[in-house]
Amino acid sequence: MKTVLALLAAVVTLPAMANQPTLYGRYEYIQLPQIGQTLKAKMDTGAMTASLSARDIEQFQRDGEDWVRFRLAIDDANDQVFEKPLTRVTEIKNRAEEGSSDEPSYSARPVVDMDICLGEERRTIEVNLTDRSHFDYPLLIGASAIRKLDAAIDPASRYTVERPKC
Repeated sequence: MKTVLALLAAVVTLPAMANQPTLYGRYEYIQLPQIGQTLKAKMDTGAMTASLSARDIEQFQRDGEDWVRFRLAIDDANDQVFEKPLTRVTEIKNRAEEGSSDEPSYSARPVVDMDICLGEERRTIEVNLTDRSHFDYPLLIGASAIRKLDAAIDPASRYTVERPKC
């Protein structure tokens, strides 16, 4: 009887284990294959969308479609211009100033679809473009991308997987 119960427990537990999310640290290396960069990223469950540090952001039309061009706003970036189809424009709440009692302000940010690689996982996510050069991490991965990666974040861990290999 004990053998049957042990076998039954193993069979019931196995599918539950298979559905467990991959656990990553609060900070990870993320590769952006379309940009040719691997960046340190903050995995932020408090943010909904992903953000990439960009400058000289300009929306334009190409063949009747909305596009955006930009340069990376990171230390090791060259002056290369990137162009991507515009997915949408989103309104992002700006961070509150210390001691400020004003209503929250919002900024419009262009959003593009971009491939990311974390460990051996490759996904296409939406990324908004904004100048993050005053932050420690040029790439922020928000909750919607974390869900696409079927991931969970351990805030006490850092760099839990090797450099991306997609």
